Formats: sequence, structure tokens, C-alpha cells
Amino acid sequence: MQLKFFSIPVSGESPLIDELNKFLRSNRIVSVQKELTQRDTAPCWRICVEYLDMPSGKEKNHSRQREKIDYKEVLSEKDFAVFARLREIRKKLAEKEAIPVYAVCTNEHLAQMARLRCSSLTELKEISGFGEAKAKKYGKAFLDAISQSQMDGRENEKSGKPD
Repeated sequence: MQLKFFSIPVSGESPLIDELNKFLRSNRIVSVQKELTQRDTAPCWRICVEYLDMPSGKEKNHSRQREKIDYKEVLSEKDFAVFARLREIRKKLAEKEAIPVYAVCTNEHLAQMARLRCSSLTELKEISGFGEAKAKKYGKAFLDAISQSQMDGRENEKSGKPD
């Protein structure tokens, strides 16, 4: 695994943002960590990207086809229940707009929402790739579903039923 570091000023547009996005699109990302820090007199984001080396040439194109992830295996039972509810919401939103489900958000976005149990638009916007526009457009529906899942989970605990 490799590490790459970025330092991006908080204020205004920066070509560094384009550089970061290009890097993220062209590599197999393992994790991204970000921290708001002070650089000289201005705040900036310090971003550490952990990634896998991409093979070159023909192998590169083949490896770009993403491996299917079985979220039932990688998420806890409770997280998967929230994930499944979020998928249903995403499907309804996509049908309503006559767009593909991935145009609303990806399975990875849903998995992160389920793991984090997002409770605000600010938390949704912290998910990489789920920005301001998507949070504004779809956020309330996803947050309501997460909240409802948590209420259902508490009700099941009180009644002694499994989730």
C-alpha cells in the first residue's frame, strides 16, 4: 500500500481539489483521512490517502472493473438492516426522477451512512462523494430512514425481538 498527502486551502477554489479528485478517480483507494489544520495563517484540509498501486497497461483496465462487494458480509447485522432500508429509499428516489440508482448515490455511500448512522446533513456531506447538492436533494429522505431504523431497533430491544 502507498500513501499520498494533500494540503488544500479551505477558502476558495483550488487546482489542488482537481488534482485530489483526479488522483482518487485513478487509483484504488483503501482509506481517506482528513483533518482541518492551520497552515501559515489560513485553515486548510490535510488529507492522507491510502491506496493500492494500480497495474499498468492492459491489467489496469481489467482491474478497474470493481469487485462486487457483498455488504451483508462486510456490515454488521444491524448496519446491514439500515443499509437495506437506505437502498429501498434510494430506489424510490431514483424511480421518482427516472434516473439510475447510482446517480442518487452508490452502495458505498449507503454503507457509510449505515455504519456512521448519520444524523445531520453535515455528517452526510462528510461522506466522500456525497456533497452539498446530494445532501440538499436527498439528505432528508436518508436521514429519516436512518432515524426510523434506530427507533425500530430500540422498539425491538424493548420487546425482546431480534432486529
